[in-house]
Amino acid sequence: MDTKAKLSHTSVALHWIVALLMIGSMIIGLTLEEMERSPEKFDLLKLHMTAGAVVFGFAVWRLIVRVKNGFPESLSDVPPMQKKISIIVMSFLIAATLFMPISGVLMQVGEGHAVIIFGMEVIARSNTEIEWVEKLGHIGHGLGSKLLMLAFFLHVAASFKHMLFAKDGTMARIFGRSV
Repeated sequence: MDTKAKLSHTSVALHWIVALLMIGSMIIGLTLEEMERSPEKFDLLKLHMTAGAVVFGFAVWRLIVRVKNGFPESLSDVPPMQKKISIIVMSFLIAATLFMPISGVLMQVGEGHAVIIFGMEVIARSNTEIEWVEKLGHIGHGLGSKLLMLAFFLHVAASFKHMLFAKDGTMARIFGRSV
C-alpha cells in the first residue's frame, strides 16, 4: 500500500517498468517511421507490437494499483493549478499507456495486417482494409505519440523541479525510499 512517505514496491516497479517499456517502444516507433519497407522493418515492427502488448499488460496492472491507492500525495505545497496540471499529466500518461497499444492494434487490423506478439499471430491477417478503423488507429497512434511525448517531458521536468528546487523527497520516493 502506498503512503505519503513511501510508495509500495509494486507501485515503484510498475512505474519504472512501464516507463522504460514506453520509452523503448517510442524509440522503436520513431525508428520505424524513418525506415523503408524491408524484412528488417517488419522484424522491428513485430518487436514494437510485442513491446506494446507487454506495456498494455503492465499498464492495466498499474491502473488497478493506482485506482486502489489513488495518486501519491504531494510532498510539498504546490499551488492548486499546479496540482491540477500534475493530476492531468499523470492521468494522461496512464491513459496513454493503455491507449497507444490499442491504437496500434487498430492500425494493424484496419490495414488488414496481422497482429504479431512474441512471434505468434494473435489477430490474423485479413487482407481487407477497414478504412475508418485504420484512420482511427493512425490518428490515435500519431497524435497520441506526440501528446505522450509532451506529457512525458512535462513529467520529467516536474521531477527535476522536485529534485533541484523543492528538494522534497519526491525523487527518493519514486526510487522506493522513504522520505
